[in-house]
Amino acid sequence: MSLEISVFISTSLDGYIAREDGGLDWLDAANADVPDGEDFGFIQFMQSIDSIVMGRKTYEKVLSFGGWPYGAASVIVLSRTPIEFPDDSEHNVSSSSESLKELCHRLESEGQKHLYVDGGITIRRFLADGLITDVTVTTVPVVLGSGIPLFGSVEKDITFEHVATKSFDVGFVQSTYNVKSA
Repeated sequence: MSLEISVFISTSLDGYIAREDGGLDWLDAANADVPDGEDFGFIQFMQSIDSIVMGRKTYEKVLSFGGWPYGAASVIVLSRTPIEFPDDSEHNVSSSSESLKELCHRLESEGQKHLYVDGGITIRRFLADGLITDVTVTTVPVVLGSGIPLFGSVEKDITFEHVATKSFDVGFVQSTYNVKSA
């Protein structure tokens, strides 16, 4: 498969992507100190992707933000049960109950070249299936103590090759890795 499948996510210093209840208040507080115009490469990354794949909980969390952060980008929500999507042209959203490998093969056969995977469970499922090609993690200097981890238990080691690390004046550190094995 030549499909590139990327993760681009923020975590706390102790590796959590959200509080146990899904709360992101800690990230909002940290972002309050970020200078206007600094997006940590997210806009450039978004310009490189064909579709975003996320789980239902992540989709529902994104809806709670108030504004739709993905513009006209194609969003695929993984769910075994039907989802009612907003009936407007702003949201280019569909759902899939296919296996991850079936979904990736279908999207690749449709000409897609680069997927962005978001949401803790979805990221872990893609990693477990050996489908993630690269991971960019922006670490925010806050310790939550508990929450939803980016990574959970794995059946076998997943090794990564370091590509780059960049630090920002606000204290965030962003590291990018290629997945070597799963």
